[in-house]
Amino acid sequence: MSSPRCGNRSTGGRAGRRGRGRWWVRWLAGVGVLLVVVVGISVWLIMDYRAFLKEPIRVPSGGLVYEVKPGTSVRNLARDLRRRDVIRHPLYLTLHARLAGLDGRIQAGEYRISPGLTPGGLLDLLTSGRTVQARLTIPEGWTFRQMLAAIQAHPKIRSVIEPGQDVMALLGQPGMAPEGWFFPETYYFPKGTTDLEFLRRAHREMQRRLGEAWRARAQDLPLESAYQALILASILEKETSRKEEYPLVAAVFVRRLERGMKLQTDPTVIYGMGARFDGNLRRRDLREDTPYNTYVHKGLPPTPICLPGADALWAATHPADAPYLYFVSKGDGTHYFSKTYKEHQKAVRKYQLRR
Repeated sequence: MSSPRCGNRSTGGRAGRRGRGRWWVRWLAGVGVLLVVVVGISVWLIMDYRAFLKEPIRVPSGGLVYEVKPGTSVRNLARDLRRRDVIRHPLYLTLHARLAGLDGRIQAGEYRISPGLTPGGLLDLLTSGRTVQARLTIPEGWTFRQMLAAIQAHPKIRSVIEPGQDVMALLGQPGMAPEGWFFPETYYFPKGTTDLEFLRRAHREMQRRLGEAWRARAQDLPLESAYQALILASILEKETSRKEEYPLVAAVFVRRLERGMKLQTDPTVIYGMGARFDGNLRRRDLREDTPYNTYVHKGLPPTPICLPGADALWAATHPADAPYLYFVSKGDGTHYFSKTYKEHQKAVRKYQLRR
């Protein structure tokens, strides 16, 4: 009876070992299947990621102007682009930015996204700072008041200057009148530029242009400083619309200054009248004692009367070598220049009184 029992124990032990062996086989097979799945998914993700980087983003045929707010992270940027259906996978864009070292380098502003751009190209654009540029033209001859109103009314410019603030003090020149100190031209700038930043740029440009003209000025000018040249240039800007006449008008005023004669220029009188000027200049206006009335006071007015351009600055510092002391409008935008008062009176009768 003992032999069968021994045989049973031997058979059961072998069966248990076989069972334990099958468990390990099943476990290894499961791990193998899992690894195959993981590797397969990884390969698919890598291929999908690479395909994502090559495929064009989805924008309208005319392109898309997209604004990046200050402080926007790559993750939030990617999510927003996905909401707009510009890209299909925000995680891929975030991953690429980090792998390319572009995370944290996104620059705020408006960007024009063109059709055909890839996600990588999009990130390059948004980190380049090549934003859409707004434009504002400041015409020659505008006053500072006109310029400031246009700047603060521009929809892309943010106003930080409060009413009544001393603009020149904000620019580091307290006590200086702002008139004339800003160069008139077309300026390009990104959305969000402040009015103070715009003025600082135009002021620096005027300082540069005036400095260049003054350093190259003609000899023996009856001007004591570059600021006086700026004042004279502003008068030229208002006296004639013909740039080719600037040097001749400058010659008249320079000769008058040399002889101690009054400039007798209407634009300075009009500037001194301010808002009271209604478009008609009367005899009583020419006799009114204001600091800007050059019919009453000798020499230049105390400040410029407008924003002069490059041609006026150059003419003020390089007047024509001409013997003229007078000029009168011919009614067609040009002027007749005279050497003597007698000749001038004759020209006035011809071109003014007949009209």
